Amino acid sequence: MDKARIHLIAAARPNFMKVAPLYHALKADSDVFEVFLVHTGQHYDANMSDSFFADLGMGQPDFHLEVGSGTHAEQTGRTMIEYEQVCMREQPDRVVVVGDVNATAAVAIVCTKLHVPVIHLEAGLRSRDRSMPEEINRLVTDAVADLLWTPSPDGDANLLAEGVPAERIERVGNIMIDSFEMMRDRIEAAGTRGRFKLDGKRYGMVTLHRPANVDNPATLAVLVDQLCAVAESIELVFPVHPRTRQRLDAAGLTERLAASPRIRLTEPMGYIEFMNLVTGAVVAITDSGGVQEETTYLDIPCITLRPNTERPITITEGSNRLAEPEELLREVEKVLAGEWPSGRKPDLWDGRTAQRCVASLKRHLGRG
Repeated sequence: MDKARIHLIAAARPNFMKVAPLYHALKADSDVFEVFLVHTGQHYDANMSDSFFADLGMGQPDFHLEVGSGTHAEQTGRTMIEYEQVCMREQPDRVVVVGDVNATAAVAIVCTKLHVPVIHLEAGLRSRDRSMPEEINRLVTDAVADLLWTPSPDGDANLLAEGVPAERIERVGNIMIDSFEMMRDRIEAAGTRGRFKLDGKRYGMVTLHRPANVDNPATLAVLVDQLCAVAESIELVFPVHPRTRQRLDAAGLTERLAASPRIRLTEPMGYIEFMNLVTGAVVAITDSGGVQEETTYLDIPCITLRPNTERPITITEGSNRLAEPEELLREVEKVLAGEWPSGRKPDLWDGRTAQRCVASLKRHLGRG
């Protein structure tokens, strides 16, 4: 019997982390699967992509679409045009899309129209906020995907409420935890905290990139003021996303942050370096979905600067809480005063999600 040809689609940094454990699990079952990594090129900066492939042991992608930056329509359209050619030429048996970036929806649409079965890893997440481009991508992808791999019970419930047949839904757990456990030894040995002279210190990690936080100069100014106020109490490490750096520069706010002696502005970091710092932090300040999950798994206080989250389990069971920009200092003060609730690991966030995905694929291919 011929091997099943599986395409794994990666576009942005969280995608790379999510596909890595599945990539390795499929490679380990090479009698059944032939796996191909497709990089759409949405993150074209070397610090934003190449280092992640190296950190995660995946080598270079088999196909690079070189889509680059642009508007949502430009990225979606270019991805559809480029991937359609690859898909028609290579004829994969299954295509796995992950997360909620533009490439996720774009590839799902291409596959559906070419009658290539598509699987959505991290399906069913909903913020109920259609002003977020990611929410539109999630809705579109889940509407057309043939198999929906969910990370948590809320994902199952959301899909059933939208009329998705139960037989298309499988809860496999959180693949991000697989990535962390796969890299845990290297993360702990990275020595990033030492290089930043943070060993034994109380410090926080900051990541900001969502348009609602960084595109409005007034909102961004509030956040900068709040971060500077927080830095009166603890040091902050802020790896600055290229989009955020552009917005800070344009608003004339970069110098204000740089002038604070306890705020470290850095270039984007690879996963290992970043997680070495996160594991030692007393608090994470973020608008990223992945950081909400990782801090829940590690039981680290997380302040998410958003009015909603598509990962409510990080709040109901984990150590994550939502906050408005002007509430940041007050929330950090709660953390430092020991007034932050402790969380627990959600079910199936155990580092074995990739194995469950492989077993699911075998069943759906009739090779289980």
